[in-house]
Amino acid sequence: MQTETTPKTPGPTEVPAPSLDVLLSAQLAVAWAGEGGEEPRLGWWRTDMVAEFGGEDLFKRLLPHTWDWAALQTAREAARRRDAELRARASDPDRVLSLFHLGFTIDERVEERLLEHKSSGAAPPLALPHLEGLLGENWSRDAFEAWVDTHGTGTHQATPIGRLVKADPDDLEAAVAALVGALVPLQDDYPLPYIERGK
Repeated sequence: MQTETTPKTPGPTEVPAPSLDVLLSAQLAVAWAGEGGEEPRLGWWRTDMVAEFGGEDLFKRLLPHTWDWAALQTAREAARRRDAELRARASDPDRVLSLFHLGFTIDERVEERLLEHKSSGAAPPLALPHLEGLLGENWSRDAFEAWVDTHGTGTHQATPIGRLVKADPDDLEAAVAALVGALVPLQDDYPLPYIERGK
């Protein structure tokens, strides 16, 4: 006897690898662009990890095979912490989703994906083609803005904690595009593009 089964809807744990790569690429690109240091890029966080005479020199000596991933990973952690500080200012921080916080399950899966790439032996721009041509020795604000523009208009509403965007957090790639797009206009402080869960 056959029984009808309801088609299984993919849950958050089943996020396709390409979608995770889109999110990870965006996180790493923004983390890199937001670094300060001796030759600051946007200066949103006080790190100088992805720089020849900053973290790169140290990581090349300590981690000769994965130094490039380690430098980006450290910048990403600095970005995540700044993002968390700003989210904590919301009246209901649990409802705030951002580029560096899309809920426990997604955050866990993207962390696993980062470790997969790190252990693969491929350099970041090869593992994540979305980064190709973006990361480099010669920082260009215009080039970064052009990259942000490829994600769409980033329509947002200014709020006391950042820039509220409307996007469906269950559509990961669309949510990432909306969050990245809302980074412009660029400003001196990290503008915290975010989505409110349930809105």
